[in-house]
Amino acid sequence: MLQPPEVTLTPLLPVLIVLAGALSSTLLGFWVSRRTLTFINLGATLLSALSLGTLWNRGVSSFGGSLQADNAALLLAFVILTGTLMTLLVTLDTAWRARVSFPEFDAMLMYAVTGCLLIAFSGDLIVMLIGLEIMSLSSYVLATLQGSRRAEESGLKYFLLGAAGSAVLIYGIAFVYGATGSLNYAAISEKASVLTPENTGILVGGALLLLCGFAFKVALAPFHQWTPDVYGGAPTSVSLFLSTVVKVAAFAGMLRVFGGALNGAPGWHSVLQVLIAATLIIGNLAALRQMNFKRMLAYSAVAHTGFLAMALLGTPQAGGAALTYYLLVYTLMTAAALAIVAALQRGEEGMNILDLRGLYYRHPAYAVALAVCLASLAGLPPFAGFFGKYLVFQAAFQNGYEWLSVLAALTSVAALVYYLRPAMLMFMPDRTPAREYGLGQRTPTTLTVALGVVGVTALGLLPNIWYSWVANPAIWTLLVGR
Repeated sequence: MLQPPEVTLTPLLPVLIVLAGALSSTLLGFWVSRRTLTFINLGATLLSALSLGTLWNRGVSSFGGSLQADNAALLLAFVILTGTLMTLLVTLDTAWRARVSFPEFDAMLMYAVTGCLLIAFSGDLIVMLIGLEIMSLSSYVLATLQGSRRAEESGLKYFLLGAAGSAVLIYGIAFVYGATGSLNYAAISEKASVLTPENTGILVGGALLLLCGFAFKVALAPFHQWTPDVYGGAPTSVSLFLSTVVKVAAFAGMLRVFGGALNGAPGWHSVLQVLIAATLIIGNLAALRQMNFKRMLAYSAVAHTGFLAMALLGTPQAGGAALTYYLLVYTLMTAAALAIVAALQRGEEGMNILDLRGLYYRHPAYAVALAVCLASLAGLPPFAGFFGKYLVFQAAFQNGYEWLSVLAALTSVAALVYYLRPAMLMFMPDRTPAREYGLGQRTPTTLTVALGVVGVTALGLLPNIWYSWVANPAIWTLLVGR
């Protein structure tokens, strides 16, 4: 007789708090202003982050292991909630200008975050898929919610390619289930090493299909084509959310699947290293050619996808720690840079890099902050981007991927060109008539920028503030179930 799974809501507490924020935005939008709802959602995000501390080291699960509130999930959830907090703060200043200042925007945002957290807490492929689809469907709506022609075009492209990516991913899940007879990560990991040759072939096919589906979600080349168009066409606050929170959640899913369930499966490692190499080359070369600053940051996000994915080629212990550390650093520096763009741009299409000339003489604080973010994105010490790249390079190099580590180092040098060019322009005197910028400095956006700049500086000078939490090998040993 089948026993019903144990159902306890304790592991779901951070997810339920965010879901409550989403439901409040859905229901209360008829009576309260959108700005009030944003403050409610900020409170829900902070409360959800605090609830993570109550679950630390408890290792609780629910629904027969389908939901896992292990330490790996809590660390990844913290990064997701950090990006959410920074996004909500920016929308307080920019939503009205982007024509998305209505309750549905906050509702879709919080529903997307709910899906992101489900991915991080997933214990099997079905829960991961549910979270991925909630996140994806909400993101499609966010990308088109502005109603402009640019947003509708980019959102439609995002939806069509995203639907194809999801279909491939679901097909991969079916293959993995057919090969192992299970959807649970721990069971798949256990059975992957003792399969018959016939089932091993099916498992390899499923792993490659899953890799293709995830490659779209995180923008690995050649599945990255949607990224610059969607980031450029969507409101900047949405671009901030997609490039940080959504990317972190997709990498959380990849870490769960490839760093855990399929870590011992053959075949996917060699394909992933080719995709990473293509991403590093295409992302950095394309960024070199961009004159629109927002579009340059989109291709920068593609290039950073390659760096982040290198951690998946390391051992679960080294790679998991490196990826989680770098995800927080990437979130802080990317969110701060896009927050400054949102404050200074005259329209949602972004700004020309040449418009940054003389920024120091008009908004000195933003100029210095943006220079810090660009230096960290480039991987220059003493900022946290340097230590993050060092960790992912080390994880891949020590696991036998020397050529890829060398290629990544070379492309990092090439990236200095497109990161330092706008940084230098900001401190050059501008002899043209005074440039008019957008909103200028506002308190919520300034708070977001300060959080990012202080974060990348502190984590660069004192990396153990965060690395000591993620570097415990036991966290990532439990991830692979052995």
